[in-house]
Amino acid sequence: MANALLGCIADDFTGATDLANMLVRGGMRTVQTIGVPVAGTHIEADAIVVALKSRTISAEEAVRQSLEALDWLRTQGCRQYYFKYCSTFDSTDKGNIGPVADALLDALGENFTIACPAFPENGRTIYRGNLFVGEVLLSESGMENHPLTPMTDPNLVRVLQRQTKSKVGLIRYDIVAKGVDAIRAYIDELKEDGVRLAIADAVCDADLYTLGKACRDLALVTGGSGIALGLPQNFHSADLLVYSGEAGDLPKIDGEAVVLAGSASKATNAQVAAWRTSKPSFHIDPIAISRGDDVVNSAVEFARSYLNKREPVLIYATSSPEDVRAVQKKLGVEKAGHLVEEALATIARRLRDIGVRKFVVAGGETSGAVVQALNVRTLRIGPQIDPGVPATQSVGANDKAPLALALKSGNFGTTDFFTKALKAL
Repeated sequence: MANALLGCIADDFTGATDLANMLVRGGMRTVQTIGVPVAGTHIEADAIVVALKSRTISAEEAVRQSLEALDWLRTQGCRQYYFKYCSTFDSTDKGNIGPVADALLDALGENFTIACPAFPENGRTIYRGNLFVGEVLLSESGMENHPLTPMTDPNLVRVLQRQTKSKVGLIRYDIVAKGVDAIRAYIDELKEDGVRLAIADAVCDADLYTLGKACRDLALVTGGSGIALGLPQNFHSADLLVYSGEAGDLPKIDGEAVVLAGSASKATNAQVAAWRTSKPSFHIDPIAISRGDDVVNSAVEFARSYLNKREPVLIYATSSPEDVRAVQKKLGVEKAGHLVEEALATIARRLRDIGVRKFVVAGGETSGAVVQALNVRTLRIGPQIDPGVPATQSVGANDKAPLALALKSGNFGTTDFFTKALKAL
């Protein structure tokens, strides 16, 4: 049995598909698992992405889950490892990016890695350690209003340093611009200075390819999905990987379709608004759920009435930041999020049971809840729908028929993403 080349650990489900999408674009046959597979499982793929739901749990539990994933990936014979987090560096001052990166370095016996969440294709760039979203700093992008991980400091060196006892450094853009040899030489200088984690500047895809090549000999790479653009070429150059233009081919799946949205991001709010101008939608109200209204059944029956006419519907909890804060004030942050995730997960399961086979899901936490409810354990990664979002198909979900899924980070996708995704599936 062939061993995987690259073993990846992602801190949420949409981030995992985002990363897998990049690897497929580089010609790597990629499989995504939902959680850590059972001991003894062997997966035939060039790259394996283990999707965790660890972004917003306690740092201690995130470390435990990530080390469990690393242990399993090591049994697959991987030559390099990758810790993937969001391109907006979603985290708090307690973690979880720093603690997990430290733990993975310790487990691998390594003393250095980079941290580069840049994704220029989606407007995420890093200059002098500061993260930009489009034309504005991270702290002015809307992420400062995130209900779970508000990002109020755009300087990633400062953000990461607050999460770790390791010394954090910066690989500045002027170093990156000089090329691979200059980056490797500067990494040696950082290591001599005691730096263990270094933010890497990147303002365009060319920088990511350069950084990826410079990271050829690092046992661990950390970042968003963008830097994964540069990793497949290292395996090609070493004659370990033969380019496959069919790496993302998927068979056709028939069946009805639905869109489920739980994210409160600007992008998802715009996507929901665009859909609602001309297509059927049903709003999930967490306050109504909390008072005992049978919102789930109402949503399922609403969807059924349109699915009988082969017309897809949107079921959404997406709201403005002001509305989200109002709900959280009344119910509490944790309870509000849990009610929405549980409702959308139950709706997904019931819709599958009446014939829905295509799911477009917006939001990392929502996607995690939905795929778990659908008992999806492994995904085959297909072609890109929008930057960072591929089409996927479930593999081996017990006795259920395969499902087609598009799992979208809340911040990703064009305004008409839902329509494009349904066509792609």
